[in-house]
Amino acid sequence: MPNNEKYTTEYQGKDIQIKEFFMIMKKRLWIVVLITILATVGGYYYSNQNNIPQYQTSTRIIVEADESYMSTLMVMIKDPIIMDKVKEELNVGRSPEGIASQIEVTRVDDSKVIMIGVTDQQPKTAADIANYTAKVFKNEAGKLLEFDDVQLLSEAKQNNSPVSENKDRLIYIAAILGLVAGVGLVFLIDSLDDTIEKENQVEEVLGVPVIGAISNMKSKKLATKKKSQKNIEWRRSKVGIKD
Repeated sequence: MPNNEKYTTEYQGKDIQIKEFFMIMKKRLWIVVLITILATVGGYYYSNQNNIPQYQTSTRIIVEADESYMSTLMVMIKDPIIMDKVKEELNVGRSPEGIASQIEVTRVDDSKVIMIGVTDQQPKTAADIANYTAKVFKNEAGKLLEFDDVQLLSEAKQNNSPVSENKDRLIYIAAILGLVAGVGLVFLIDSLDDTIEKENQVEEVLGVPVIGAISNMKSKKLATKKKSQKNIEWRRSKVGIKD
């Protein structure tokens, strides 16, 4: 029995805490809604103003090499020697390291096909970087490594459809942060509110038990009650009933 009583007390305590949580949220729900909306609108505006679309394309080459040599050749594709020549060919205003950061070299399904993917703010520039990188790599592999088993499989085409811009994700993050900030602000305001609203708060402040409480009655409800009371008294006077 003692264990059951303890469990019941704990359950009731948790139930009271949950009710208090919902009462606090219900009382100032408009604050949460307002801050969430403002944060979402701000995130949407920021994403539209600062988001730059990115375009992606790729070219494929075939490299006839064994497993160990394949890794070396893949690393060489983004080597500064290759990137510097690509920069000269395209005459782009960025460093070889900057061009290399735009390139992703992957092997297709453990085959001898190597994919050179490029991401850029301009769809034509992305295609040009991919194609020139493959071309320069083929020439330099023959000159520097005396490796001629590189074939161009497919050229990169200009892709005018931007890749995911993370625009929606930014808006979702802003909405979630707004919701969290709103809930936090509601509880902060509640913790700073010294208004006594419950009998147990009176007991805590004064240290004496509460014998009775006067219920809160709205003026409209009070007027209705007075009118009803007058009607009852009028009917009683009509039939001759006295107090």
